[in-house]
Amino acid sequence: MSRLAKKPITIPEGVSLELKEGNVRVKGPKGERVVPLLPHTKIATEAGSTTVTSADTHLQARANIGTMWSLVTGAISGVKDGFVRKLEIEGVGYRAAVEGNTLVLSLGYVNPVRFNIPDGITVVVEKNTIVVSGIHKELVGRVASEIRSLKKPEPYKGKGIKYQGEVIIRKVGKKAAGTTTS
Repeated sequence: MSRLAKKPITIPEGVSLELKEGNVRVKGPKGERVVPLLPHTKIATEAGSTTVTSADTHLQARANIGTMWSLVTGAISGVKDGFVRKLEIEGVGYRAAVEGNTLVLSLGYVNPVRFNIPDGITVVVEKNTIVVSGIHKELVGRVASEIRSLKKPEPYKGKGIKYQGEVIIRKVGKKAAGTTTS
């Protein structure tokens, strides 16, 4: 059995959790998430807390308990606080702007790159920072990853799109590496 699943999940103020037709519906101030109930798992809700238990004793049932616990915990924190990923743009002339439901990026190509923002995701541009936020952790991470893949940071000058706080290991260019001191 999962060590995490032994702990009860506390339901914070303003968040409601209900079971309907094999789904767990979580509602909060930021929105609503529906998590499908995995096979061989049961969810019991008490006053202010929820526990995930197993319906069977075989290996897949034990594996699904921990996964279900993580999915419900992620849904609760998503509808309560939301998830945020920040990206930084570095480079001369590199910039971003949001036009309706499209993120327009000038990344040194001939034409600007247009990225359609999926439903449930909010993108805000502040100077050279792109803030991707939403209630679904996987979707926020995937959208941030797709935006970063449009122009990955290169190792010589560091130009491109990177996660905030990401360390880019810099390489020495040919001129600096080829010079010898005598």
